[in-house]
Amino acid sequence: FLRVTKQYLPHVARLCLISTFLEDGIRMWFQWGEQRDYIDTTWSCGYLLASSFVFLNLLGQLTGCVLVLSRNFVQYACFGLFGIIALQTIAYSILWDLKFLMRSCRTSWARR
Repeated sequence: FLRVTKQYLPHVARLCLISTFLEDGIRMWFQWGEQRDYIDTTWSCGYLLASSFVFLNLLGQLTGCVLVLSRNFVQYACFGLFGIIALQTIAYSILWDLKFLMRSCRTSWARR
C-alpha cells in the first residue's frame, strides 16, 4: 500500500496544508458582494477600494495555492499567503476582537 501511495502523499500533504486558503479564496468568489459590502461598511472606504481589497485577497490566496501545489516559487507563495493572513487580521478587525481571540486561545489550549 505504501509503495503505491508514496508518490501521491506529497501532493495530498500540500493540498491539506493550503486547503484553508483554497476554501477561503473560493468562498470569496461566491460571496463577492457580501465581502465587499462588509469591508465598505467596516472601513467606510468606498465601493472601489473595498472591491480592490476583496480582489487582492482572492487573487493572493488562489495564486499562492496554485504555486504551492505546482511546487513553483513555494517560498514566495508562502510569504504571500502569510501576507494575506496579516492583511486579513487588520482588515477584518480580528486583532482587536477580544471574543475571537479568547475563543482562539481556548481552542489552542484545548489541543494541548
